[in-house]
Amino acid sequence: MKQFMAMLKKNENEHRPPTKLLNLAGQLCQELQSSSPSLEKLVEAMMGCKNKRYFLTNIHVIRACVSVHIHKGQYDAACRLLEFCKAEEKEELVQLWHEIHYRRVMEKNQTDFLTSLQKFRCRKRNPPPISLCPEGLKNRNYSEEVRQHLYRFAAEVTANPDKKQREQLARDMNLQPTQVYNWFANYRRRQKS
Repeated sequence: MKQFMAMLKKNENEHRPPTKLLNLAGQLCQELQSSSPSLEKLVEAMMGCKNKRYFLTNIHVIRACVSVHIHKGQYDAACRLLEFCKAEEKEELVQLWHEIHYRRVMEKNQTDFLTSLQKFRCRKRNPPPISLCPEGLKNRNYSEEVRQHLYRFAAEVTANPDKKQREQLARDMNLQPTQVYNWFANYRRRQKS
């Protein structure tokens, strides 16, 4: 840690910190995950320097910064940090985004955990920014053509297809058999209500 702080001070006026310093920052963030006061000091030092954007390309540094912000209850700051960081690990950044919002909801509801439904609702209300999902969020809905095919089968053949029928439907529409099974289970549930 002392070596890092000395290197940071020595290179504070450099346009781009040396790779050795950036790697050391990531390594320290990984090692200090559970040590809150030291991690806070490290994050404060990195975020206080002029070249902080270079540190925000390392997923370990980002994770450490987000965890410090969450620990302090600074959820908006954690979200802003994720929006503008330049790490390659987009899926992990999206997970961190969701984690921030889960923590916010847990704090608001004064609970230690969220149910799957609460997490789902939280993700729906707080979708990650386009900077984290440049290709957009994955759409879980089926195409109109697939839905029409499934509705037609449910209306004309059966709303409760057997295993063989589900497997055939899955092959016809390029889906997994479990997806077909779930679609029909949800369809029957919707019909009841």
